[in-house]
Amino acid sequence: MLKKLAISATAALALSAGAALAAGAEGHVEDFDFSFEGPFGTYDQNQLQRGLKVYTEVCSACHGLRYVPLRTLSDEGGPNFTEEQVRAYASRYEVYDEEIDDFRAATPTDHFPQSSLETAPDLSLMAKARAGFHGPYGTGLNQLFKGIGGPEYIASLLTGYTGEEKEEAGTLYYENTAFPGGWIAMAPPLSDGLVEYADGHDNSAHHMAEDVAAFLMWAAEPKMMARKHAGLTGVIFLTILTVLLYLTNKRLWAPVKGKKTG
Repeated sequence: MLKKLAISATAALALSAGAALAAGAEGHVEDFDFSFEGPFGTYDQNQLQRGLKVYTEVCSACHGLRYVPLRTLSDEGGPNFTEEQVRAYASRYEVYDEEIDDFRAATPTDHFPQSSLETAPDLSLMAKARAGFHGPYGTGLNQLFKGIGGPEYIASLLTGYTGEEKEEAGTLYYENTAFPGGWIAMAPPLSDGLVEYADGHDNSAHHMAEDVAAFLMWAAEPKMMARKHAGLTGVIFLTILTVLLYLTNKRLWAPVKGKKTG
């Protein structure tokens, strides 16, 4: 059942952004309150672990994460698995090894498998490839205040089904308020209680969508926290340097500016 749901998710996510926009107006994207937003935001370790579980049980049947090394699951700031947990998780996948010319169980040094279907897009950078917030009128103000909105787009897409359906040219489409054009070929992949969380967290479709979107954001930007720290350090140093330069300038020009011209 889970595999069928995941396979049904392939068609819509496989559509390019250009084709989607050609189908109609931009969809409505909900502004989710993610923990990693803002200059001081950080990833929620428990949420990333829940999102990984949703990806593993629902999305991975079709979609891959081939640019994400399995060993990064133990990185600080990410899901932060132990080395034993990473090895156990990696062993559930099989990878092709050219040295033995055969498939073998994956190890932490391998990457997540690639998509199992040609029409299923890889999700490694999906949270960066999709822009959830635009405008108004091309000014980018929404993106300035809310961010690009990739994870918001993913979560909104997964929860944007209205229940309406229509058939065109032998293909069944589902109404989705977040998808550009309003109709998508992907059947609703999530439902309340579909995935059981070990930590007892609410497993409604809304929370599962939010969790997997957060995990995909981490997959696309695993070093986001390091970049924020480096950026903040740079701003502090530049501020101190500006103040020192200003005081130096005042000191150097004080004798000249103090002279009266007759």
